[in-house]
Amino acid sequence: MPADQSLLSQFVQTFVPIFIAIDAIGNVPFVISLTEGMDRGERRHVINLATVTALIVGLVFLFFGQLVLKLLGISVGSFAISGGIVLLVLSIRYITTGHIVDVVKEEMVAVVPIGTPLTVGPATITTLIILANQYSLYIVLLSFLLNIVINWVIFTAGGWITGFLGQGGVKAVSKVFSLLLAAIAVNMMLHGLELLGLITLPK
Repeated sequence: MPADQSLLSQFVQTFVPIFIAIDAIGNVPFVISLTEGMDRGERRHVINLATVTALIVGLVFLFFGQLVLKLLGISVGSFAISGGIVLLVLSIRYITTGHIVDVVKEEMVAVVPIGTPLTVGPATITTLIILANQYSLYIVLLSFLLNIVINWVIFTAGGWITGFLGQGGVKAVSKVFSLLLAAIAVNMMLHGLELLGLITLPK
C-alpha cells in the first residue's frame, strides 16, 4: 500500500507541473485564431498534426533533452528566445495582414506555432528535463502522455467554440488574442534572457 501511495504521489507531482507548463486551456484561443477560416476537417487535421508534433518534441527532450541541447550547444534560455521570436513574427504578421501565411497550409500552422512552441515549448521542455532528473522516467512519461491526450481533447473542444461564435465572432476574438500572442512571445523572450542570466525579472 505505501508503495502505491508513493507512485500516486509521484504521478501527481509530475502531472501537475506538466499540465501547467503546457497550458492547454490557455492556448485554446490561439488555436481558434490560427485555424480561422478552416473547415472542420482542416481544423481537426491541424489539431491532430499539432498533437503529434508536440508529442514527438516532448518525447525527444524527455529522453534526450540534456544530450540534445549539449550537443547543439543550445541552452534552454536560447531556445526560449528563439521560440518567442517565432511567435512574435507570426503574431505581427497576423495583425498586419490578417493571416499567418500567404497560402494557408495546415501542416505549417500545426507544426509551428501550435505544436511547438505553444504546446511543447521552452516551459514544457524545461519541466520535462527537470522532472526526468527527479522522478522515475516511466512516471514522467505517463504524466506527459496523459497531458498530451488531455491537450488534444481540449483543442478539439475549441471547434465547438468556433461553431458557437461564428466566423464574425472568431475574427473579432482572433484580433484580440493576436495581441496577447505577441505579449506571450515577448514574455517568452524575457524569460529566455533571464535563464541566460542577462536580466532579472521582478517576481
